[in-house]
Amino acid sequence: MARQEESVYVPGIALPQVPAGAPTVGVVLEGGGFRGMYTAGIIDVWMERGFTATATVGVSAGATFGCNFKSLQVGRTLRYNKRFCGDPRYASVRSLITTGDLFNEKFAYGRLPWELDVFDVDTFQANPMRFTVVATDIETGEPVYHDLKLGGKEDIEWIRASASIPALSRPVHLDGKLLLDGGTADSIPFDWMFSQGYDRCVVVCTQHAAYRKEPNSLMPFLRVRLHRYPKLVELLANRHLRYNAQRDRLAALEREGKVFVIRPSEPIELPTMVKDPALLEKVYQLGRHDAEATFDAMTSFTR
Repeated sequence: MARQEESVYVPGIALPQVPAGAPTVGVVLEGGGFRGMYTAGIIDVWMERGFTATATVGVSAGATFGCNFKSLQVGRTLRYNKRFCGDPRYASVRSLITTGDLFNEKFAYGRLPWELDVFDVDTFQANPMRFTVVATDIETGEPVYHDLKLGGKEDIEWIRASASIPALSRPVHLDGKLLLDGGTADSIPFDWMFSQGYDRCVVVCTQHAAYRKEPNSLMPFLRVRLHRYPKLVELLANRHLRYNAQRDRLAALEREGKVFVIRPSEPIELPTMVKDPALLEKVYQLGRHDAEATFDAMTSFTR
C-alpha cells in the first residue's frame, strides 16, 4: 500500500437529511482488528460527503470504529488509534498478562472514550440511524444482535463484547450471557441485515476479493484454553469454512445486483498488534481511496 497522504479531520458534520420516500439502506461493517482502519477511511468519506444509512450493523472492529458513523465523528478512529497504538495502556502483552485483556478495558473502553478522545453521546442519540453490534454467546455458540441507542457506558460494554478476541480477552457479562467477538459466530452479518427488511444493503469487507481464510493454526492451544466452552471451540475450529462460504454467498448476491460490496482494492497485511501509526494511516488512506472510487456507484445503487 503506497498511499501515505495525511489524515483528514472535518469537525462539525451536521446530521444528514434523508429525502422523504428514499429507499431504506442497511450497512454492514466487517471486523478484522486493525484492518478496521480501512472501514474508518470508508465511513469518514461517507460522512464528509453526506451519505448516511437507515441502519448499520458492526462486528468487532466494525463496531468499535463504526459507532463513529452514528456519532458523526469524522477522523476520530484514526486520531486515537495513531495516538495510542504504541501505548501499553491501550493494548499490550502486559495488559493481557495483568488483566486478561489484550485491549485494556479500563483504558481503551474507559478513559479513552470519556476523557482522552471523547465519544459524542449527544450526536449518537440524536442521529436516527439504527446501530447494532454483534457478539457471540460463548455458551450457546449463537450470535447475539444488540441495538445501541444511548451511546453510554453500557453501549460501550456491548462494543467491547463484540470486539473481545477469544483467548486474548475475558468474556464480557451482559444480559445474563457470556460474550466474546461477534465475528466468531457471524463474521459478515448481511443475512441478518437482509432479514430486517431494508430496501438496499451495502457491505464493507476488510479482506480483498481473492482472500480465503485458512484453518486456525492455534486450534490445539485454543482447545485447551477454551475447553469450558465447547460450542465456542467448535465455532473457532470451523470458522474458515463458514467464512469462506459466507464470502462466496456474498459474491453471488453481488453478481445478482442484490447487494453493493466494497472491498480493499489491494491486500491489507497487518499484525494483530500495530505499533506504527504510519501503518494505520496507510490502511485508512486505502479506505478513503476506495470510498471515493466507489462513491458514485454506491449512491446510485442506494437510490
